[in-house]
Amino acid sequence: MNKSPGHQKWPEHKVQDSPMERRITVEIAGQRVADSTHVVRVDEDQHPVRYYFPRSDVKMELLEPSSTVTKCPFKGTAHYFNVKLGDKKLEDAVWTYEDPYEEHADLQDRVAFYDDKLPDIHVQVGA
Repeated sequence: MNKSPGHQKWPEHKVQDSPMERRITVEIAGQRVADSTHVVRVDEDQHPVRYYFPRSDVKMELLEPSSTVTKCPFKGTAHYFNVKLGDKKLEDAVWTYEDPYEEHADLQDRVAFYDDKLPDIHVQVGA
């Protein structure tokens, strides 16, 4: 793993990873696709809160790799997944950092959902 060029260039930009001690679930079109008590919450300046789930707590069989790849100067290269539920397909609805920068190593082998961009995705944070 390498150091994040974003944190070096813009040290005032905050990206905070925090392990959650609550149960968090994700439902897409009424179907539960993630359920975990081992989620990492990411708070980043000028971005909505994101929850990163261990792949073992996600129904990965509902995800298909997308060709979309983006680069975050703070976290690393993001690879995307489409969600397939029956005849419904949500493109680039999920992403992962397979080799994150060392400042965010705890995001490795986790996935996050675009719950703010896709109306069919609902994240529920338990008590």
